[in-house]
Amino acid sequence: MTSTKATSGRGRADLRRPDGSPVRVLVVDDERSLAELVSMALRMEGWEIRSAENGMEAVRVAREFRPDAVVLDVMLPDFSGLEVISRLRTEAPNLPVLFLTARDAVEDRIAGLTAGGDDYVTKPFSLEEVVLRLRALLRRSHVVSAGAGSTLTVGDLTLDEDSREVHRGGEWISLTATEFELLRFLMRNPKRVLSKAQILDRVWSYDFGGQANIVELYISYLRKKIDAGREPMIHTRRGAGYVLKPA
Repeated sequence: MTSTKATSGRGRADLRRPDGSPVRVLVVDDERSLAELVSMALRMEGWEIRSAENGMEAVRVAREFRPDAVVLDVMLPDFSGLEVISRLRTEAPNLPVLFLTARDAVEDRIAGLTAGGDDYVTKPFSLEEVVLRLRALLRRSHVVSAGAGSTLTVGDLTLDEDSREVHRGGEWISLTATEFELLRFLMRNPKRVLSKAQILDRVWSYDFGGQANIVELYISYLRKKIDAGREPMIHTRRGAGYVLKPA
């Protein structure tokens, strides 16, 4: 993995089940050390975690644990993650699944998504990326509710993750869906320089061809809406990437 730093839940939306109990996530990977690292990062979000090392165990644990989401390796020692998801979806058709695998060929991604996977992260990966993508899946699935902490704030800029409204200095700012996701990623990492590669992977994922100039284009769009006529918050670090910080 590119990073073993676990993320903290502080300052993020408090995702919980509708009854107020912690989110439940099942982590399935036959690499025990990797499963433990992912589980540790997710526990730091305040979630309840169970793990499994093979397909049969994953199906058994899922039936007992009733997870809200699954982090699933495609390559397992007994049968594939694609078979696991097929079995899980017979009982929980809308169960969000994040595939975690070293197989990064386009045909493997297509196979995973066709089988019902909701997102796909290839090794090596950062724990931050896994947490962010899993939070996004949980939100889209509507199986969890967000507490009052769902508003991100950096300086006089605020972003409400539930209503998808953005304000700066009290003034409402209209953003497209992609602009919103880009700004959310920047605001989740204030004062941190993010490379074009990181932004491409997080915002566009595998749905985009990977041309770095799309990042430059959308950064310019954001600047026109966020910084126009104001002290700038979005800054370029030549040769490194972009950073958002309070004006």
